[in-house]
Amino acid sequence: MYQWDFSILWSYRWLFWNGLLVTLAFTIAIVVLGLVVGLAAGLLRLARFAPLRWLAQAYVEVFRCTPILVQLVWFYYALPILAGIEMTATTAAVLALSLYGGAFYAEIVRGGIASIEAGQTEAALALGMTPGQAMRRIVLPQALKRMVPPLMNQSIIQLKNTSLVSVLAVPDLLYQGQAAAHDSYRPLEIYTLVAVLYFAVLFPLTLLVGRLERRLARAD
Repeated sequence: MYQWDFSILWSYRWLFWNGLLVTLAFTIAIVVLGLVVGLAAGLLRLARFAPLRWLAQAYVEVFRCTPILVQLVWFYYALPILAGIEMTATTAAVLALSLYGGAFYAEIVRGGIASIEAGQTEAALALGMTPGQAMRRIVLPQALKRMVPPLMNQSIIQLKNTSLVSVLAVPDLLYQGQAAAHDSYRPLEIYTLVAVLYFAVLFPLTLLVGRLERRLARAD
C-alpha cells in the first residue's frame, strides 16, 4: 500500500516558488498582450472595409479552431524554420498563448460592442462626433461594462493554459513539479501540491469574477 509522505515537499519549496512566479508572470504577459490583440481584432471584425473584416475573422477562426497545444509546438518548432529566425521556448509560448487568447478576447470585444444599440452611435454622429470619437466616448465605455466578466473568465482560462508551456521545457509550476517528481520518486505528493497551488490562485479569482458579475447585474 502506498505510504504518503508530504514532508518531502519542503525540500523542493524553492522549485515550486520559482515555478509559481513564472506561471504568474506568464499569465500577466499573455493576458495583457492578448487583450491588446483582441481589442484590435475585435474592432477590425466590425470594420466597414470588408478585407479587414475577413482578415480579422480568419485570424480568430484559425486560433479558435486549432488546439493550443498544437499551436505551442508549431510556434516553437515550425515558425522559426519558416521565418528564418531564432526563437526561445519562452518567446514561442508567449506568442502562441497571446494570439490564442487574443482570438477569444476579440469575439468578446466584438460581441460587447455589437450589443450597444446602433441608435447611440447615430445620435453621437448627429451631435458632430466622428466615428472614432463616438466609439471611444459613447460605445466602448458602455460595452466595456458588459465585457468585463467574460474578459476576466477568459483570463482565468489563460492562467490554466500556462500549464501547457511545460511541454516546451519552460520552467513554470507544472514543469518544476515534473522535475521534483522525477527527482524524488514521489509523484503523488508532488502533483497534489501542484494542483493545490493552482487551486489557491484560481479559486479566489473565480470568486472575484462571480462577485463582479453580481455587482454589475445589480447596477443594470
